[in-house]
Amino acid sequence: MSSGPRLAVRKTYKLFIGGTFPRSESGRTYPVDDSNVALASRKDLRDAVVAARKAFPGWSGATAYNRGQVVYRIAEMVEARRREFKALGVPSDEVDAAIDRLVWYAGWSDKIAQVLGGANPVAGPYFNVSAPEPSGVAGVLAPADSALLGLVSTVAPAIVTGNTVVLLAAEDHPLAAITFAEVLATSDVPAGVVNILTGRPAETAPWLAAHADVNTLDLAGADPELAVTLETAAADTLKRVLRPTPTDWFADPGLRRLKSHLETKTVWHPRGM
Repeated sequence: MSSGPRLAVRKTYKLFIGGTFPRSESGRTYPVDDSNVALASRKDLRDAVVAARKAFPGWSGATAYNRGQVVYRIAEMVEARRREFKALGVPSDEVDAAIDRLVWYAGWSDKIAQVLGGANPVAGPYFNVSAPEPSGVAGVLAPADSALLGLVSTVAPAIVTGNTVVLLAAEDHPLAAITFAEVLATSDVPAGVVNILTGRPAETAPWLAAHADVNTLDLAGADPELAVTLETAAADTLKRVLRPTPTDWFADPGLRRLKSHLETKTVWHPRGM
């Protein structure tokens, strides 16, 4: 064993698929801040969608209260690892806002159904009830202008409403995204509920938009030209698409993103039975 100065082990940031941290099947990486980051491929994307679809029945079938508790647990773990996010260059006020945003969305888990659903008056002896239901697998492009708060603000509304997620991290902020994945892995989040791919969204997003097993898209991180391409690709499979708009991530997010991942189911039931 050499008695010379020790060489530090450089961390390779991997993907997060199905609750594990695999390397890209292509073996490709790209350098970010003196670290190596996995460069996701089309095959990695397909694996992430399969993992998200597999996790959907269990996650959507969990109670809203349980989903809220899990999202609250994520907030606790981000709080515990705030130093790591600050060391990656995430401003302190953004870490604070991300934690508060997770708690805010956790609180909506068992309230959104009352706000968006309800009993409908009908001309007949029936109960007619509308209830919001999760859409399925949500594809999300993380915004490039907010490494942590923007990422949290796009993932939390999708999962708290019972959807599973395939997230394409912003090319310039992969370290915060994979550190967030490490938080998820220790936060009682079932495997496959959130899957995070790093690399070049312009390379993988068209496959995500065209994938027949993805139900909704949040294009927060797409530039105008890419957004048009993705909307066109999504049209063939009739996906619900949330278009990118200029967003102040520190502002009150409202219910827009919660609604975008929900479908309304209407049930008729005869009275007196």
